[in-house]
Amino acid sequence: MLIGVPKEIKSDEYRVAITPSGVRELINAGNDVVIETNAGVGSAITDADYVAQGAKIVDDVDDIWASADMIMKVKEPIAEEYPRLSARKDQVLFTYLHLAASLPCTEALVAAGNTAIAYETVRMANNSLPLLTPMSEVAGRMAPIMGAYHLKRASGGRGTLICGVPGVDAAKVVVLGAGVAGMAAATLALGMQAHVALFDRNLDRLREMDHHFKGEVQTVASSQHAIEEYLKDADIVIGAVLVVGARAPKLVTDDMVATMKPGSVLVDISVDQGGCFESTRATTHSDPTFKVHESLFYCVANMPGAYPNTSTQALANATLPYAIEISRHGWQSAVQSDQALAEGVNVVNGEITYEPVADAHGMNFRPLEAFLN
Repeated sequence: MLIGVPKEIKSDEYRVAITPSGVRELINAGNDVVIETNAGVGSAITDADYVAQGAKIVDDVDDIWASADMIMKVKEPIAEEYPRLSARKDQVLFTYLHLAASLPCTEALVAAGNTAIAYETVRMANNSLPLLTPMSEVAGRMAPIMGAYHLKRASGGRGTLICGVPGVDAAKVVVLGAGVAGMAAATLALGMQAHVALFDRNLDRLREMDHHFKGEVQTVASSQHAIEEYLKDADIVIGAVLVVGARAPKLVTDDMVATMKPGSVLVDISVDQGGCFESTRATTHSDPTFKVHESLFYCVANMPGAYPNTSTQALANATLPYAIEISRHGWQSAVQSDQALAEGVNVVNGEITYEPVADAHGMNFRPLEAFLN
């Protein structure tokens, strides 16, 4: 295959879809790799680093989209990129998509008629998400750090030091969701000496968390009443709820926020899937927060993009084996032999093949099997 890697153009996005070592592996597997000029600079990777491993650097991004058999990206296409999606009808797009939260992107991919495989819905038999996990780990670890930063009075917060000091209590952190991101958030918050309450509906998962944290994190069976009560005393609330491929449920209403302490901070890791707070709207790293009642919301839609050197390496480590399989066998054969990858196929030939996306937008759904004969 000819594999193309354009530079990410979403606001404040500095990650890139491939590392120099990934380029070498793809070329060793018999592929050619073309990368847009300066695509890796935000992740501290130079064009020369890529060229040294055999990649070709291309100035014109339209040439990449028009010629590549597979496009590898980090974030979903944005409006400026929609016309490029139809450059080749037989092209594979391999990236994060989060289509359930974006009707315009879904419509653009349907209109383009190519094959779109979403990192975030590639799912193993045990329900783990191998291509979402690394970024969930980054975002989860970032969440208490961002919450602690915005608790500063100068940032609009309450002025509470997350770890407290001798004689003064530490901050209270509520984490909604005990998945990969929630566990990472709880780990960091506990390491910062905060009081941590971790919520989930799955009691078996809460037992695992209780054992993992040796009782140092309060585990709470999630319910509307329990969330309401804990929010009243919380300094930081971290939303880490995930329903694979679908919109996140709204767990925190504006009425609940109204009962919280002035200057409290709410961090919504689920924003890419629509967010789990009623007033969540996507923000950027350059303008990350807004107020709801007397609380501060942090809803950056590409949180790991703030640490692109780490995030790019973690993401590329996970996506590379799948990219190699697609390049060796073609997407149809690759997904027939790998059910996890098949779960990632969201759109084919103008048809939605991932049912939660179709349900989210009231659009037609066609099973993937119809395209695999």
